[in-house]
Amino acid sequence: MRYLSALLLLAAALPALAQKPIEIKVVVITMFEAGADTGDTPGEYQYWVEREHLDAILPFPQGYHDLRMNQQGVLGLVTGVGTARAAASIMALGSDPRFDLTHAYFLVAGIAGINPEVGSLGSAVWSDYIVDGDLAHEIDAREIPAGWSTGYVPLGKSTPYEQPRADRFAGGDGIVYHLNTALVSWAYNLTKETLLLDTPAIAERRTQYAQVAAHRPPFVLRGDNLSASTFWHGKLMSDWASKWVQYQTEGKGSYAVCGMEDSGTLQSLTWLARAHKVDINRVLILRTASNFDQQRQGITAAESLAETKVTKYSAYLPSLDSAYRVGHVVVDSLVANWSDTRDHIPGK
Repeated sequence: MRYLSALLLLAAALPALAQKPIEIKVVVITMFEAGADTGDTPGEYQYWVEREHLDAILPFPQGYHDLRMNQQGVLGLVTGVGTARAAASIMALGSDPRFDLTHAYFLVAGIAGINPEVGSLGSAVWSDYIVDGDLAHEIDAREIPAGWSTGYVPLGKSTPYEQPRADRFAGGDGIVYHLNTALVSWAYNLTKETLLLDTPAIAERRTQYAQVAAHRPPFVLRGDNLSASTFWHGKLMSDWASKWVQYQTEGKGSYAVCGMEDSGTLQSLTWLARAHKVDINRVLILRTASNFDQQRQGITAAESLAETKVTKYSAYLPSLDSAYRVGHVVVDSLVANWSDTRDHIPGK
């Protein structure tokens, strides 16, 4: 009787055991949606759902938002805002037995604040370096010693930008993430001539900044990414971000955009790669400029921050459009050439 029961249990389990995980070609990672996934004011997810036909809805209770997928093997994910939600959602996806992600490419496609020294509203930025802007010591700016430019101090140090830089948190362990430069170069070269949406409103806003790069119509560029869950704003904070990225990358990186989630996303992907669930060399980060990271001429940082609200950013809709216009070129190329890109990373 026990032998028969065991056989019956095995027979019941065979269909589940025989079902192979779905091979995913590309995961498009967005961070928020403003309302419904389709048909209303868009967030980062909606254009991907509508234009890439991510019609199949897959329940994802262990993550922030249900997944969506199309027939070509493109999977859409919304992580939620902030590094904690992003890290948790990516780890949940990587641990989901329904999917085979071992050959998948990961494209983060989200909006960001941009440094007007390097780019303009609506522009799209491919990054080689992602630098964490949260892990640090800090004292209130009203109590910093004379001669300090900031109250922000690297972990393990006693003064701002103290040398030599401590590397115990580097190498994918929380502070600096260096993406596959060959893949980033391939993505940039593939998309650098993409025509991006310009509008009279953002053209007018550009004239209110003194920096030459800020005056350009939207364009595709390369620049590095400061990832921090604190939504900071202002010229002095932007100066800090530039110095922080340069310090943490030992002069190799150059700050261009600020987002919230990417260090959390990369932390989880790094550990999933360590478990042979994903390939960390197949990750791309694309951020598009919904706003400048500092005030325009004639107003204060506080006044500028008061204008800077989700869905009210000066280039909100153009930046969402740019993320799809640039990102989908990469996604479609990876999928169309899957017989090659499955086993060979472009750019090598």
